[in-house]
Amino acid sequence: MRHVFPALLLLLASAAAAEPIAPDRIRVIDGDTIRIDGQQPDRRLVGFNAPETRNAETERERELGGRATARLREIVRGGELDYAEVQCSCRPGSEDSAFCNFGRKCGVLKSRGEDVGAILIREGLAVPFICGPTGCPPAPNPWR
Repeated sequence: MRHVFPALLLLLASAAAAEPIAPDRIRVIDGDTIRIDGQQPDRRLVGFNAPETRNAETERERELGGRATARLREIVRGGELDYAEVQCSCRPGSEDSAFCNFGRKCGVLKSRGEDVGAILIREGLAVPFICGPTGCPPAPNPWR
């Protein structure tokens, strides 16, 4: 049962009401964060974790983070995108604050119907990262 719950959360996040979004509306911040229409807050894409670029702990992580960021930019430029905002996994009362996901919103971005996180995971540029309804485990970082 323990493995069913995270899979269910990913399914629910993926099933959110997605709407088409033009590539020129999206700025890729890093491999799992985007900005829409140049407006803050940024959107943390859910269901996966990509290596860090700015706050990388090792040179290997920084290099992989750069590759994940470049690949996400390539996917976005390819178009045929759908985006859905989803509820972040935050403690009740902390939504829309710095205490919830560093003040970011959460979302799901798909390219040609496939979650971009699944693409990055398949290509070795991200790992699965599933949060619960009110919080997340420590972010997986096998790149250290």
